[in-house]
Amino acid sequence: MNLNLTHIDFSGNKLRGKIPSSLTLLENLETLNLSSNSINGEIPNSFGDLISLKNVSLSSNSLSGAIPESISAIPDLVHLDLSSNQLNGTIPKFLSDMKSLKHLNLANNKFHGVVPFNVSFISRLQVFKISRNSDLCYNHSVLSSKLKLGISPCDKHGLPMSPPPAKADSSADNSSDSDYDDTDEDDQKQDRHHGPNKVVLGVAIGLSSIVFLIIFLVLVSKCCR
Repeated sequence: MNLNLTHIDFSGNKLRGKIPSSLTLLENLETLNLSSNSINGEIPNSFGDLISLKNVSLSSNSLSGAIPESISAIPDLVHLDLSSNQLNGTIPKFLSDMKSLKHLNLANNKFHGVVPFNVSFISRLQVFKISRNSDLCYNHSVLSSKLKLGISPCDKHGLPMSPPPAKADSSADNSSDSDYDDTDEDDQKQDRHHGPNKVVLGVAIGLSSIVFLIIFLVLVSKCCR
């Protein structure tokens, strides 16, 4: 089965339910934007089967659980935005092994423990955001406070030493010229490129089930082959 959709944008709709495993049928998918909905449950382990993905935004939903290790199998992933959910557990170290990753936003979740990254990894990112995770802290012997991560250093027990800074700016380079701080600009650029392999729904469509939408996309893709 060759399903040819490469771009999906369902952001800002009223979608609810879980991310269906059938999404992995879209094997050529490069961009997935499901941000600003009411999607819940965990990120499925089968997510790593979407090996063509480059840009993923699941921000501003109600996702829970840990970041699945299967994501490490996506070789060309550049943009990963999981901010403003209820994801928990520790931040996985395997993210630092993803050589293509440039934008990583994990802010405003429920992660805990010690940030597993070093300066080398953070400095190669264009954007790195982990603020508003109140139980998360960094090892001050590995990461400098000058990075302005928006979280506290760890004490000897691996717990936050003090409340995080009131103003959190965790762009990796702390520069004001970064233009990769959120998905809006990237999505606008993508929307200007139209073709038979792209489906973008940028308006409220009155459908509440994400499972229904994915099935619909699979059927459309099969018809367009």
